[in-house]
Formats: sequence, structure tokens, C-alpha cells
Amino acid sequence: MRKLFVAVAIVAFGLTGFSQQMNDYMEVRRAALKTEKKALIAEVMELSKEESEPFWALYNEFQEKLYTVNTEYLKIINEFADNYENMNEEMAADLMKRTFAYESDILKLKKSYHTKFMKFLSAQKTLMYFQAENKISNLVKYEIAQTIPLLDAGDSKKELKKKK
Repeated sequence: MRKLFVAVAIVAFGLTGFSQQMNDYMEVRRAALKTEKKALIAEVMELSKEESEPFWALYNEFQEKLYTVNTEYLKIINEFADNYENMNEEMAADLMKRTFAYESDILKLKKSYHTKFMKFLSAQKTLMYFQAENKISNLVKYEIAQTIPLLDAGDSKKELKKKK
């Protein structure tokens, strides 16, 4: 678990980078987290021989799709960071819309794969797997959240009054 936490912290640190070099570094960290996460899931799941092969095949497929969806989330974070100083109403609305779409996509993906995992795992093992996924995801999100400042929207009230 300690190794996973270190990998999560490194990934979160990498998220604050804006240059190509930092993006490359972030990809290396995401790969490290992927390896640590898989080891942790293996430890938690204690799969039988019958469960192991279909589980890991579906797990890998699910992780590929998660990677794609999470890449969009990283784009949202980077766009927020790039526009932090000059955020306007349109940018803020767009970022919120895209964040909600990301969250919706994650939920749809989990629901879809929940059904697939239930074809060969018990409900209890499926729940345990998704609990582990959620705990790891929440650790990553927590680390990311620590690096992202709240937007200073002090002048936004003046902008809203102008709209009315």
C-alpha cells in the first residue's frame, strides 16, 4: 500500500506540469501507478484459478478504457491551470460541463463493467473489486485536489451583475 501511495503522490505531482517534458514525466508516473495498482488489486482479490484468467482479461480492458476517460480529466485540469489567471465565465462554464461529462462517463463505464464482472465473479467479489478501484481512484483524486487551488472568483459577482 505504501508503494501505491508513493506512486499516487508522484502522479499527482506530475499533474501540475504544463510543458511536453512534464507531460512525458506524467505518462511515466501513470505507467508506474498502473503497475502498482495491478499488484494491489491482485493482492486484494485472491482469485481462484477459474476466476483469474477472465478477471485479468476484463480488468485490462477496463483499465484501457479508464485510461482514455481519465486522460480527458487530465486535459480539464491542465486547461484549468493554463487559464487560472484569466478565467472567464465561458471558460468556467465549459470546464464544469466537461467535468460533469467526465464524471458521467466514469459512472457509465463502471456500470457497464460491473455487469461484465458479475458474469464470472460473485456479487461480493465484484463489490470488493470496485471498492478497491474506488479507494485507489479517491487516493489519486485527493492527491490531485491538493495541487489545485480554488479559483479566485472575487470579481465574478461584478460580471454577473453586468449580465443582468
